[in-house]
Amino acid sequence: MNQDKIIDGNLIANAIKEELKSETEKLKKEKGITPGLAFILVGNNPASQIYVRNKGKACEELGYYSITKVLPENITENELISLIDDFNKDEKIHGILVQLPLPPHISETKIIEAIDYKKDVDGFHPQNIGRLVAGKECFYPCTPYGIIELLKRSNINTIGKTATIIGRSNIVGKPLANLLLRKEINCTVTVCHSATKDIKQFTLNSDIIVVAMGKPEFLKADMINEGCVIIDVGINRIPDSTRKSGYRIVGDVDYKNCYDKSFKITPVPGGVGPMTIAMLMKNTLLSAKGKIQF
Repeated sequence: MNQDKIIDGNLIANAIKEELKSETEKLKKEKGITPGLAFILVGNNPASQIYVRNKGKACEELGYYSITKVLPENITENELISLIDDFNKDEKIHGILVQLPLPPHISETKIIEAIDYKKDVDGFHPQNIGRLVAGKECFYPCTPYGIIELLKRSNINTIGKTATIIGRSNIVGKPLANLLLRKEINCTVTVCHSATKDIKQFTLNSDIIVVAMGKPEFLKADMINEGCVIIDVGINRIPDSTRKSGYRIVGDVDYKNCYDKSFKITPVPGGVGPMTIAMLMKNTLLSAKGKIQF
């Protein structure tokens, strides 16, 4: 395999974290400010616990201050909003992250809107989403932000290129479409989804394809043209009796068969995943420095 084809998310995320570490040391020394991040975890979802633990570890590596509040599954919506309000007022905290999903009795919309949008380092608050659509400064959602950084740092020319996004979620598809449309990126963007009749007709004519739909190995080699760039956001477990765990992790792209036709491609794992945490850390530093002009 030609290693030059692989967009190594671990390598790029580590480079970003080194930059952030250096900037954090400078901020502490010159302004006496330590970036602070508050994590709120409701219930005992194992995947959520791992995500929060990894984010906390990243804070430690970079020299950030972080606090994790683990709350019982049966906490009321008002109690959760009250805790968020405490963090909104806490000057040591520059970013607040409520780990999703939440239990069914709690409205995710209400909880996201309860976070001060100036501390919304996840980029999910309607204020940040609205500003993103309007082309104004804001916190970008971390996964789309990470994808843009992967393209930039892999020296992929995006100007005037056609990009197809498969998936229209509020977390990836929609915000990414808006980022790719920005003048400094300047792509022509198509968003495909579950009601798109023939996704292949769009992907065959695309220079850049981003797949974020949660279907294992959906994008096949006959759906892409020679020399395209493929960004795989999917993380899926599929049965594999040869593994001790009984499963293996694959993306939304048939990596093995798409590899040869692509110009650049992200692996799963080790592609987009590490970038999400790196960009969360970047958003927190930007908040601590007051760099986003609201």
